[in-house]
Amino acid sequence: MMNQTTRDPAIQDAIEWALLNGFSLKTSPESATHCAFSLAPTLIEDTRFSHLRKAVPVLAKLIHAVSENHEYLQEVMAPIAGADPFFTNLLNLHKHIHFGQQKALRQPMLFMRTDFMDDAKVGPRVIEFNGIAAGMGPFGQRAHELHRYMQQQWAATFQKWSPVDNLRLIDNPAIELLSEGIAATASQVRKESGETGQPVFLMVVQADEDNVYDQHLLEQGLQSLGIRTVRRTFRELHDQLSTGENARLLLESIGGVDAIYLRAGYQYSDFVAHDLEEARCCQALSQTRAFMEQHNVAINATVSQQLATSKRVQMLLTSMTAQELTRFGLTLPEASEAKEFLGVMLPVDENSADWFADKPNNNWVLKNQGEGGGHCIFGDDILPKLKSLSSEDYQAWSLMRRLHPAHRERPALLVRRGEAIKVDDLISEIGLFTLHFNGKPMTRFNGNDSGYAGYLIRSKPATESEGGVHSGMGAADSLAVR
Repeated sequence: MMNQTTRDPAIQDAIEWALLNGFSLKTSPESATHCAFSLAPTLIEDTRFSHLRKAVPVLAKLIHAVSENHEYLQEVMAPIAGADPFFTNLLNLHKHIHFGQQKALRQPMLFMRTDFMDDAKVGPRVIEFNGIAAGMGPFGQRAHELHRYMQQQWAATFQKWSPVDNLRLIDNPAIELLSEGIAATASQVRKESGETGQPVFLMVVQADEDNVYDQHLLEQGLQSLGIRTVRRTFRELHDQLSTGENARLLLESIGGVDAIYLRAGYQYSDFVAHDLEEARCCQALSQTRAFMEQHNVAINATVSQQLATSKRVQMLLTSMTAQELTRFGLTLPEASEAKEFLGVMLPVDENSADWFADKPNNNWVLKNQGEGGGHCIFGDDILPKLKSLSSEDYQAWSLMRRLHPAHRERPALLVRRGEAIKVDDLISEIGLFTLHFNGKPMTRFNGNDSGYAGYLIRSKPATESEGGVHSGMGAADSLAVR
């Protein structure tokens, strides 16, 4: 990597375009910086992208079926109880919601981002399923729009940093597709409840959130479709939720809530409230989440969706044959298609350290159940970690075959916090969004009710392990074909 001057007027204009269009991260209550971005897109084969786009609804169908098989989730997640306190709490919540005295009335809205890497040898494989706080779809669209702007306004600079000459950008209407799907879901819930008036969408957020602009872009899309949007933390909801007629979820001063999207709830700190008794604060706010699921409201992510998109369930699904995957309602052709994209994941046990000792450590990643980035262990750190695990820890960890995409043949330029950096070995992670309600697709693309809802590309130097735009060294990117 090598730093470049940021006095180039094209780069300055790109930064200003990003700030002007909400392609930004909050840095203080009154200021923001642009989101990290690439100056030109990543290349993909047209047929390969079409194949991925058609496959993600099948993977969403699989995850939905797993998430609604509550006995299966209790069975397969039980072994990590005690090894991972956060998932132990989730499992207890799931048991309370689905096997307790009060019936779970929530309707599952699966708003999922499936992340792939396109390995140079085996092709695209799933890295992970993101079922809770599956964000940055709006930023994926903004990256595409920035590249379209640069192509038109600064053609020479755009061409200099493009992967090939004469490329065509792949459209990415993520804001429109996600907004239309959520709006249709919220409107359906309100209609079925017998209520009229403006549907209400509740986004559950973290306190002092810095990634607000990606969220606000989605809210603007919903508002343009006549949906009222509201933001609350779990702590605020603890005091503001109640039950109305016909099991409607009521929010203080707002009324009935129709759809809920959790951008919080994937870590313990989201359930901490320092003004409540320390011994019960996490339990109290966890129960607020359970309370929401006991009402007639569309929710993403339900607790069962969060369990179904865990690394443990992903590992178990990868170990199944296509025939075994049909137990979740897939046809055999669908199961075969899903199996094609599920990579290699192995359980960790008392023999893993010895097995791994003579393996190339660059071919594997050690993963726990953590969500939100920064939880993977790479390279020379894997073996010491395997040796340090106790028998109680094994079930919470897995070894995943590391994917090695071919890096961009031409140098690329990334822009982060006003600094332009030349990268000679840029690789990309491909995230595709889907949106389903009660298992049915809620978006139309190219005339089909597929559930596909846009994409997010995150690119990084191949030497960097963490590729998150927010939590790693990644930059938002877009796709193009020759």
